[in-house]
Amino acid sequence: MEISIPLAGDGGTPYYEQIYSYIKKEILSGRIRKGEKLPSTRALSLALSVSRNTVQTAYDQLTAEGYLIPEPQRGYFAAGLQWNYSVENMAAQESFSQDTEADTEEYAVDFAPFGVDVAHFPFATWRKLAREILSEENREVLTGGDPRGEYGLRASICRYLNSSRGMRARPEQVVVGAGTAYLLMLLTQLTGARRVAVEDPTYRHVSRMLRRLSHEIIPVSTDRQGMKTEKLRETEADMAYVMPAHQFPTGAVLPLDRRQELLRWAEEKPGRYLMEDDYDSEFRYRGKPIPSLSALGVSDPIVYLGTFSQTVAPAIRVSFMVLPESLNRDFDEKCGYYSQTVSRIDQEVLAKFMDDGYFERHLNRMRGVYKGKHDALIDALQPLRNRFAISGERAGLYLRLTSKSGCAESALIAAAKEAGVKIYGVSEYFLTPRESSSVLLGFANLSEEEIREGVRRLGEVWLTQ
Repeated sequence: MEISIPLAGDGGTPYYEQIYSYIKKEILSGRIRKGEKLPSTRALSLALSVSRNTVQTAYDQLTAEGYLIPEPQRGYFAAGLQWNYSVENMAAQESFSQDTEADTEEYAVDFAPFGVDVAHFPFATWRKLAREILSEENREVLTGGDPRGEYGLRASICRYLNSSRGMRARPEQVVVGAGTAYLLMLLTQLTGARRVAVEDPTYRHVSRMLRRLSHEIIPVSTDRQGMKTEKLRETEADMAYVMPAHQFPTGAVLPLDRRQELLRWAEEKPGRYLMEDDYDSEFRYRGKPIPSLSALGVSDPIVYLGTFSQTVAPAIRVSFMVLPESLNRDFDEKCGYYSQTVSRIDQEVLAKFMDDGYFERHLNRMRGVYKGKHDALIDALQPLRNRFAISGERAGLYLRLTSKSGCAESALIAAAKEAGVKIYGVSEYFLTPRESSSVLLGFANLSEEEIREGVRRLGEVWLTQ
C-alpha cells in the first residue's frame, strides 16, 4: 500500500513523531485495515524524502505499542482494531525483591535483575528540597495526613501519567502507599477475595502476596507477545494481573489486539477488573514509553499500579495505584480508616521533585546511564550469539538469554557459579513448574566494566560446554 503523510517542516515536531502519529491514527480509524502491509522503511523514506532511520524509529515505536506486527523477510503489517473503543479518545490522547532463597556465597559479578543504580541518586537536590519543606515550619507535615496521600503529590502523578502514558486520571482516583503489598491489601478491601488470573511466568512476589490476601491464583500461559487472552477466557477469573508494557520475565510487550481483548474480557461481566502493573516501562532505549491500557479510551475496569522504587530509589518506598471510578466511590467507606504509610515529608519532597522538573531530568539521565550499560551488555554478548538467543532488549533493566541447543538453565547457572558469576533462571518464575533453557542477566547495579568482566567469565565456561 502507499501512504501519503503530510510532514510539517517547521522544526517543531520531529519527523519520526509525525510519521508515528499519522500511521497510528490511520490504524485506529480503520483506514489502515488489520493485516494490511505497510511500505518498507526504504520505500517510505524515499517517498517522504527523509532518512530511512527516521522511518525505522517510527516503525519501532508503532511495533512496541502493538500497532504494527513485523514479519521477518516480509515487512510490517497493521495489527488493526477488532472493535472500536472511542477512537476520538484514543487518537487524542517496588522495586523487585529476589524471589529465591538467599544465597550467601560471594560472587565476582552478580547479574541481579532486581537492582537499580543508586550511585546516580540526586542527593544534593533531594537534600535541598527537604530543607525547603522543613524550613517552612509547616506543622501539618508532621501529622498523619490523608489516607489517599498528599493531594499535591497525587496531582503531580496525574500530570506525569497524562504526559508519559496517555492516562487521564483525577487526583481523587490516586492512592499513595509504601509498597505494592500495602496497595494490594487496600485493593482486596475494596474488591473482596477474588479469583485472579496471573501471567505464567510472572513476578512471583506479587502472586504470593495475592495468595496471602486470600485470592485464588489462576496461572495463564504466555507467549512471546504476553498473556494468551484465549486462555484467560477459559478460566473463571474475575480479575487479571498483567504487565502489558514490559512483561516480567519475558520482556514481552502486549500488542494492540490483545490489549483490546483484555479490555473486552473485563467489560463483558460487571465486577471484572484488570490490574496493570507498570513497573519499569520508563526505561525504553528506542522510542517513547508504552501507553497504558487506559490510553485506549477505557479506564473503568483498570487498576493501574506504579512505583517510584526504580525511577528514584527503593528506599523512597512510594508506590501508587489509580482506581477506576467504580472502586473509587467506596474507598472512604472501606479503606478511609487506614493510616497513610508514607511520610508526609517524603511525599512533599517527591511532589516538589516532580513539579520543579527534577524528576524528568533525573529520568532522562538514568535512561542514558542504563542505555550505556544495556549497550555494553549487548556488545559483550556478541561472541555468544551463535549459542544463545537474546530477547528483551530495547527496554527494561535485564536481558533474557535462551540456549539455542536447549541446554538446561540449571547447567548454565552451575557453570556460571564456577566462574564466580551469579545469574538467574527463568523457571523459578513459572507458577506451573517446568524446565527452562533461559536465564536473566540484569545490569542496573553493575558498572560497564563489571558487565564486560561477567560476560567474559560466562563465555569461558559456556563456550567450552
